[in-house]
Amino acid sequence: MEENSNDPLKRVEDQLKKCVKCGACRTNCPAFTTFQREPAVARGKVALAQHILSDDIELDDQTYLAMSKCLLCGSCVDKCPNDVPTDEIVIAARESLARKRGLTTFHAAVGQVIKNRTRMKMGAKMASFLGPLFFKKVPETSGLRLRFPVPFVGNKRFIPEIAKSSFIDQHPEVIPGEPGKPRIAFFVGCMTNFVYTDAGEATLALFRHLGCTVIIPKGQQCCGLPGMSGGDLATVRELAEKNLAEFEKYEVDYVMSACATCGGALHRLYPLVVGKRNPELRERLEALAKKTVDASQLLQQLGLDPSETGGGEEIRVTYHDPCHLRTRGVVKQPRELLNGTPGVELVEMEGADKCCGLGGTFNVYHYDSSMNINAEKSAAIVATGAQAVATGCPGCMMQLSDGLKQHGSNVEVVHTLQLLARKLKP
Repeated sequence: MEENSNDPLKRVEDQLKKCVKCGACRTNCPAFTTFQREPAVARGKVALAQHILSDDIELDDQTYLAMSKCLLCGSCVDKCPNDVPTDEIVIAARESLARKRGLTTFHAAVGQVIKNRTRMKMGAKMASFLGPLFFKKVPETSGLRLRFPVPFVGNKRFIPEIAKSSFIDQHPEVIPGEPGKPRIAFFVGCMTNFVYTDAGEATLALFRHLGCTVIIPKGQQCCGLPGMSGGDLATVRELAEKNLAEFEKYEVDYVMSACATCGGALHRLYPLVVGKRNPELRERLEALAKKTVDASQLLQQLGLDPSETGGGEEIRVTYHDPCHLRTRGVVKQPRELLNGTPGVELVEMEGADKCCGLGGTFNVYHYDSSMNINAEKSAAIVATGAQAVATGCPGCMMQLSDGLKQHGSNVEVVHTLQLLARKLKP
């Protein structure tokens, strides 16, 4: 067992003391709503982290399971009267457990995949090619279902199709814009690259419409958040340094992402978690973070007029707030853009800012609980009478689509930027 001085929980030891166990977090925690057990809520996680740090608790499967019951949605942080950063504490606790007990089989496999883009591309191509053998369409327009269960996935969930060609492979690295217009580096993200390529095309079309030079670095990697979910911070740090080196190659005004999770990694979690013990690296990561901006935020900042780019048939739309945009204050911008789009009628759902239940690998470890959390979201979407639900996170898109189909609904799930770009050609 490691010495306490090297325990990742040491970096949040002072933050642990801020929690007075008041229980305000119980009201806002989506995990607590489904598990209804104290270890699932923020104050329970803090208490457990304190015991892990003190080495006075057995690090058995139940300890690991309890710490996995967190979506890292930040809802408890938003509402905590003492500003306890529970998400940062949970990340540190998971890393501590992973160091002391080792990674789970699943998270070890995840790490091997996400830190090797070539392996990821090969897997995506195989999944696309072998799709008809392993998946069936149910029905034709509702995504895919596995024909038989596989470990960690099962066969209950609806899965989106893998693109035949990745977004990054379809475009040159530098797409020149107009002189004097901003230079933007596009952090694409794995889901946009391999699954929701249409969202990537819409993003690119909108910034080209504004005359921006768009750079799509070919060497960019996964942001690493799936590794962070399982405590594999070694993989996260490796990916953060690779991404940092890749994006530092270019003189750009902004680093833009149309994925809330990837943007959240670059903007907050890289400097906070990865650069904690390395001042020089932290300074570089903070410089990257200052340039990192969500696509909807940047489009509004650069003066996009959605009446010029969006249009088509009238559609009633509701909007879901991704947690990694909500916690960064990107709430008004996508709504204002949608409200300015011809043909789009935006209606608010109840609990638009509540987590959809994905939580990265939470959805894999606790699928049924994940869908229990999502059931409230699906019901709220359907209650609006909307034909589509828009959001700014491809992970949320996958979860919302799965939940709505489980709910028996045919509400379409789209990326916000797809609605803003309906007049534009890719």
